[in-house]
Amino acid sequence: MFAFFADAANLERMTPPQLGFTILTPQPIAMKKGAQIDYRIKLYGIPMKWKTVIDEYDPDDSFIDVQLKGPYAIWRHTHTFADVEGGTELGDRVVYELPFGPLGRVVHAAFVRRQLAQIFDYRERVMRELFGG
Repeated sequence: MFAFFADAANLERMTPPQLGFTILTPQPIAMKKGAQIDYRIKLYGIPMKWKTVIDEYDPDDSFIDVQLKGPYAIWRHTHTFADVEGGTELGDRVVYELPFGPLGRVVHAAFVRRQLAQIFDYRERVMRELFGG
């Protein structure tokens, strides 16, 4: 399972089509600490670029991507993988903050929290379709 997530080409498969997610960095991308990946996404129809760096990389156990440039003031996404009876348990922990202080908090409550939940729900459905569970 770790290998699937460590292959950046699979990110597009795990992202809802309405986000228009495209990897701009030439592939294959050697996933390791320090690897940087450029993307293009659409948030509410507005195209933007997003750049992340792999901040930590522990093969078969976890990796962390951190936004260098993009729509968030802070984005730190920890992916974990644990062997369990019958398969692998995936974990996602995202620490994020929107820009614009109080206005960002209003936008979060009105739109972003729901959108992120939909993105991770979509990812879970794709993983179940591909790997069962």
